[in-house]
Formats: sequence, structure tokens, C-alpha cells
Amino acid sequence: MKFQILSLIALVGSTSAFAPFVRFERSQSALCAARKPFISGNWKLNPQTKEEAVQLASEIAASINPSSPDADVALFVPYVFIEAAMEAVGGKLQVGAEGVVPEMKGAFTGAVSASMLKSVGVQWTLAGHSERRVIFGETDEYINGQVLKLMEMGMSCMLCIGESESEFEQNLAGAVCAVQLKKGLAGVPKESMDRICIAYEPVWAIGTGKVATPEIAQAVHAECRRILAAMYDQETADSVRILYGGSVTPESVDVLMAQPDIDGALVGGASLDSSKFGRIINYESVLEKV
Repeated sequence: MKFQILSLIALVGSTSAFAPFVRFERSQSALCAARKPFISGNWKLNPQTKEEAVQLASEIAASINPSSPDADVALFVPYVFIEAAMEAVGGKLQVGAEGVVPEMKGAFTGAVSASMLKSVGVQWTLAGHSERRVIFGETDEYINGQVLKLMEMGMSCMLCIGESESEFEQNLAGAVCAVQLKKGLAGVPKESMDRICIAYEPVWAIGTGKVATPEIAQAVHAECRRILAAMYDQETADSVRILYGGSVTPESVDVLMAQPDIDGALVGGASLDSSKFGRIINYESVLEKV
């Protein structure tokens, strides 16, 4: 495992492993400070009742206090709980949707459109989560359609990217992220990138209890920023927030958030526990960003 970690760090730090990239040094502290942290939770197919959702949302909102870090906070919840959760949090955080379809209307049974979500006050929506890619067969092209529709509607998108365990073991993390970023953001103009966040979620760490070391996560985040610089420009790359997801816990969040290119977290299981997620919201940086 130690060999894999060292190999990955070396690989994502080398532009020769990918198509030509703009060379990008580690973010300066001023740039880090300019990117407002973003802590978010993805409830997935949870909880099981409206009452449970309201209680959980209320408890999470109560954990945000005047001494909390100056960060954006959002919960991505099942469609049926969106309005109840919004009422429960009282404006203390954003409530977003776990997905959307590119279509606006028509014979698409079970689908939810961007206009429907916007009409109930949703601003943020996930796209490209690995469970949507793997279980539901959503392709990069389909995900790109979701992103473009959200941009068209003036909404915001958290684009999820990440490699599988076998891809990680083959040192393909950077290559996979490059493909998913380029395809997912195809057609998105520079002017819309302030409504895009990237969530790097190594598939092998989602719901497994495994978590990428801070060094692995930082290396991949820095590579993603290099990719964005090549796609757009350095200014855009420096401004886009890149979150880490994959079994983020109260025990791991502080060191992760201290990394210069990690701007937040997309939290799964721990967001279903108000005490754990409250601690993640109230993270404490233990390393100086350099």
C-alpha cells in the first residue's frame, strides 16, 4: 500500500503521465483563503420517513453557530424531503437535490427536471456521483447534459468525479479525473464556473470506511486544478472549489481540510448522524495551508 501511495503521488505530480497540462504549483495561502470552504452532506436513500428527515435537518442546522468556520454548508437530500428540510433548517444552510435529468418535460416517468427543482427553491444539485454512474448507468455525456441544463437554468452544480479501486491500483486516478472533468464540463463557459464545484470521490473510499490519505487527496486535487487550468485558465482553476468525498469522518476532516487544494467535503454516512456531521461542519484546521 505504501508503494501505491508513493507511486500515485509521483504520478499525479508528473505532467508526463497525462496530456500536456499547464504547470501548477501548490496553492498560495491567499488563494486558499479566497475559496470559501464548502461542507456538504449526501443523504442518498436515507432517512426512511419525513419525520426523521426533519429531525436530522433541524439537528444539523443547530450545530451551526457563531463560532463555526466561515463556510458554505449544504445537504443533498431525497426529492420528497427537500421542502420539509428547507423549512427545518431555517435558512442556516442550503438544501439541494441528489440528481436531475437533462430533459425539461415529457414522457420520462420518475424523472425530476431542473425547472421543477428550481420552482421549490433548489439552487444546488449533484451530478456524476459514482452510484449514479455505476448503478444507474449514467454516462459522461448524460452527466454533461445535466450540468449544461443546470447552467442554463441559472442553478449550481457539484460535479462528482473519481476512480475505482482497480484504477487507483493502476495509478490511473489522474487520468480518470481528467476524462470525467473534460467530458462533464464540455460546453460550460468560463463565466459559469463560479456555479460549479468539483467533488473528488475515490470510488474505493465511498462507504467502505477507507479514506485516502491527506497526501493522496491533496495530490489528486492539485492535479484536478491543473486540468482546470488547461481547460480554462489559471484564474478559473484557482477559484473553483474542489471538495473531497469518501468516508469523511470527524477523525479525518481536520487534516483533510488543512490541505491547500482541499476546499471542503462531500460527506455520506456521517451526514446521517447530526453529532458527527456537526463536528465536520465545525472542523478545526490542524495544519497551516501553505
